Amino acid sequence: MTETNRKPVIVYDGECSFCRRQIERLRSRDHRALFEYAARQTPGLEDRFPALADADFNTGMRLIELDEHLYVGADALYEITRRLHPWKWIAWIYRIPGLTQLFRAIYAWIAANRNRLGGRCENDAGDEPAPRK
Repeated sequence: MTETNRKPVIVYDGECSFCRRQIERLRSRDHRALFEYAARQTPGLEDRFPALADADFNTGMRLIELDEHLYVGADALYEITRRLHPWKWIAWIYRIPGLTQLFRAIYAWIAANRNRLGGRCENDAGDEPAPRK
């Protein structure tokens, strides 16, 4: 990581319209530019972060800290929101016993159903739900 890019990196599926919209929501709240944002399809990203090589982004986004510690899914979202104003004032509820598991389950459901929630992901062409009548 170069000295100019010394920020935690949020890695998301850039081929997924739902994912891109959620990242734009996060980015719009990142007033202090605390994070770098990178689609997993960014050339050279796996060379920069080898831990991403085998990552299944159907389990959610990744947050890579400066020490290259990797957070996945709901854990990544918690680590991100606890740094963003005004979410940092409510992020602590993630750590209440029992709620961490609940939030992880909710995040996993959303990640698994992102096509139905927000449109087609370009890399999941066969998973689009049938239109409602």
